[in-house]
Amino acid sequence: QVQQNMSSPEISSLSWGHMKVKGCSSSYKDCKVWPGGSRAWDWRETGTDHHPGVQPADLEEVLKKGIDLLVIGRGMSEALQVPSTTMDFVRQKGVNVKVLQTEKAVAEYNKLAGQGAKVGGVFHSTC
Repeated sequence: QVQQNMSSPEISSLSWGHMKVKGCSSSYKDCKVWPGGSRAWDWRETGTDHHPGVQPADLEEVLKKGIDLLVIGRGMSEALQVPSTTMDFVRQKGVNVKVLQTEKAVAEYNKLAGQGAKVGGVFHSTC
């Protein structure tokens, strides 16, 4: 049974190389969040790098969680690219996507989560 009331967890702190998600004891370098959960975003799993950047494979897991909106944090100095093919992939799933510098992305994500939106995020916390 799917819980309809699972809210997206707030990101409680962000600094260079460290992110904390409310209700989770471990800290992440890069993280994925969705309604009801979070985990480390490990680029080695998908062979991701700053160029060409975020791949559909990095987002698939979060998109499957029934979100309406995805926020992508491109890093503190926006070194992480988001190719148009990845943007198209997200939109084809019927999900809106916002790509922002990570501090702005986290602020936007927290604002939406606080409003009860079904929002997911992937955030890169270094360059």
